[in-house]
Parts: sequence; C-alpha cells; structure tokens
Amino acid sequence: MVAQGLGVRHPSRRAWALTGVDLVVEPGERVLLTGASGSGKSTLLAAVAGILEAEGTEIAGELTVDGAPPRAARDRLGLLMQDPDSQLVMTRAGDDVAFGLENAGLPREQIWPRVDEALTAVGFRYGRDRPTAALSGGEKQRLVLAGALARRPGLLLLDEPTAQLDGPGAALVRDAVARATADRATTVLVVDHDAGPWLPLVDRVVELVDGGLVEHGPGWRPVPRTAGLRLPAAPDGPVLLTADGVGFTYRGAATPALRPTDAELRSGRALAITGPNGTGKSTLALLLAGLRAPTSGRVLAAEELAEGVRRGRREPHRWQAGELVSRIGTVFQQPEQQFLTGRLRDELALGPLRSGEHAAAARATADALLERLGLTVFAEANPYTLSGGQQRRLSVATALATSPRVLVLDEPTFGQDAATWRELVTLLAEQRAAGCAVAVVTHDADLVDVLADDRIRL
Repeated sequence: MVAQGLGVRHPSRRAWALTGVDLVVEPGERVLLTGASGSGKSTLLAAVAGILEAEGTEIAGELTVDGAPPRAARDRLGLLMQDPDSQLVMTRAGDDVAFGLENAGLPREQIWPRVDEALTAVGFRYGRDRPTAALSGGEKQRLVLAGALARRPGLLLLDEPTAQLDGPGAALVRDAVARATADRATTVLVVDHDAGPWLPLVDRVVELVDGGLVEHGPGWRPVPRTAGLRLPAAPDGPVLLTADGVGFTYRGAATPALRPTDAELRSGRALAITGPNGTGKSTLALLLAGLRAPTSGRVLAAEELAEGVRRGRREPHRWQAGELVSRIGTVFQQPEQQFLTGRLRDELALGPLRSGEHAAAARATADALLERLGLTVFAEANPYTLSGGQQRRLSVATALATSPRVLVLDEPTFGQDAATWRELVTLLAEQRAAGCAVAVVTHDADLVDVLADDRIRL
C-alpha cells in the first residue's frame, strides 16, 4: 500500500479529514496506526479499503494497493470497521462468515471448515446457528473479525478490533490475528487507542497528526492515560435507583439475556458493570435506564427521583419520555442509535427543550457541552459525519444536557485518545461529585480503577 500526499474531505465538511499523508506499507508488514480522536484513522482505513464512495467526497494525492486503485483490490482484503452492525448481512452467525467466501467463489466443501476455523480462532462460543440479532456488541465484533480472517486476505484492515471486548477476549483476538498472519502472507494495518498490547505484535507504529503522520521508533511507549489524573470525590448520598432480581429474556429465546441481578445506584457514587461479552451488561443498562421492562424482578426509583412523575409511578420503564430524560441520562452501546437531529448543536439542545427549558437556555447548555468536550468546531455538522470517538463524546454530552440525577453509560470511553479520555472521566467524576448516581458498563480497566466506587461483575 502506497499513499502520497493523500487528503480526504467528506461531503458537507469544510475541514479536511486527512491531509498530506505519505505512507508505504510493505507486503507482510504489521503496522499500528494511532492518533488523536478525529485525526482521520478510520478515514484512512476506509480509503485503503476503497469504500469512500459518498457523493461529494474529495480525495487529493495518490493511493494504491498492489499498484492499483484500492477498489481493484477489494476482493483481496478483510475489513473490520468500528461499527460491527454495519457489516452484518445474514441472520445466522455461520452464514455471515460464509457470505464472503461464497461471494469469492470458494468451493462449498471448503467453506464450512473455514467458517468453523475462523469462529474458533476468535473465541466465538456459539457455533454457526446463533442468530446475529441475539449477539452483544463484542460478540458481533468477533463475528465480523471471523468473517475477515476466513477469507485469508492479502490485506487486513482492523479498526478498534478489541474496543468492545473484555480483557481475555481482547487478548484472544490479538493472538488470532497474530496466528492468522504468522506466515506474513497477509499485511495488517490496525487502528487501536489501546496501543500497548499490540506493540509486541507489530513491526512499527505510525501516528496521524495534523498535516501528515509521525513514525515512532521501536522503543516507543504510550504515556499512561491515567498519569497525573486527579478526580473530585463526593460524600455518599441516598439510593436513587434499585434493581431487585431483574432479568430479561427475549421473546422466543431459550436462555435469558440477563439472569436475575441486584444493583443499587446511590447519589455521589459510581457503579461499574463488568464481565465477559454476552453476559447481559448492556441489557442491564437498558433496564436501569427505563428503556426496557424487565421480564423478571423490578427496577424502582426512590421517591425523590420519582417526584413529579404522573400518578407517582416508581418504575422508570413506565415513565413518559419527558419524565425520563430529565431524571435518567443514557448512553447506548452504539451512539449513533440515539441521534435524532441533523446538527450537533440541535442534538444537545433537544433534551433540555423536551424537559421544559427555554430555547436560549437550551442553546447555552449545548454550547457549554460542545466546548467542554472539544466539539465546538463541529457545532453545525451532522452527528453521523463524526468519527466514532467524537460520536461517543456527543452521546455522553446528550446524556448530561438535562442535568439528570442518574447516568447510565454503556462503554462511554470507547474510541478516545488519552486527552479526550481524561476529559470524559473528569467530567463524569464531576457529575458524581455533584450528587449524580453514575453507572458505567465497561471493559475499560482504567476507567474502573479511577472512577468506580462499587462493582458488579456479570
């Protein structure tokens, strides 16, 4: 792969997502690509994959794969994007992995052995028949990676391949990539903000910066993102939300998505919900946030949290949208699922407006959050044009915009560089210190270490 003076500007955006990128990746190399959130890492991978096809996309400079335009090399590459849902095309896990092999014309007798081999390599524990709709975000990530590895590509492009995985699962994926490319027949370009674990497996590290890139030497080590971090503490306050034996089973499912679980969210404290992929962490978050009704047990709000709710209901899933948004702020595992407007400023003003704020106050709240999370320059942009890390910060900001007493956040630090990670964690600690009850679903061990007062492992 050769890039010379590569630049990319997305439709409707004034600023270039990439400029002046000169990069040569030799056949068989393993290269780790780092850089600040929004620096263009995902854009570079999309360009190399030949999928920058949106009308109005502007591309400067030159980019070739095997000496030809990237589009010509599509049948020889494997790609894992940040959002695994965007790459799932079949309803059964095995069929999804087989899809690419069938399109490549592989003989049928070779397809299913390769499917099984790839599923085993990434630690996918369900086999071929698992419905893709029943998978957690991390499990979908493994499945898409299996589909990429099954093709035995000449070029493997991985965008945050371990971000939604627990520690053992992330290690398994890195090992699977190393084994699959051990013969150096596959070139690897991987993006990951958690650079440290990849260093023994890659040949070099390249960092995207404004106007180009910087190559780091073999002794390079990232500065720990917790270095120098000082977070405000808070005295314990009253219990605001209680889960009593809550569980959830999807209609027609043979096993529950979440087995009966107890939890307590207390003012001034942060609860970390951890555990392996597929154990029901995101499901528990949706129940606590009042966005699903449990199929067993109850979630009850304290009287002071439920004050003003019509007819005195204490079960959040029965509340009206306006009642919920002003009391419990939520961040979904996939942030793009909660965006409702075409501009960042409007997105952040929407919650305050629905909770009764005047337009001027709602706009002031939106502008303050944009500034705090480094998104002011994108105030007029469409949320769907942001990078994954920027979308995550926007989703956290929308949860904070109505000053709720309870925050339920699913993987809030996904896709963040060290600086934006510290800013997000500091902001959450400030909410806790102001008396908010915070619950985070996370695989981020650093976040748990510095923020969590209480922990539940599913």
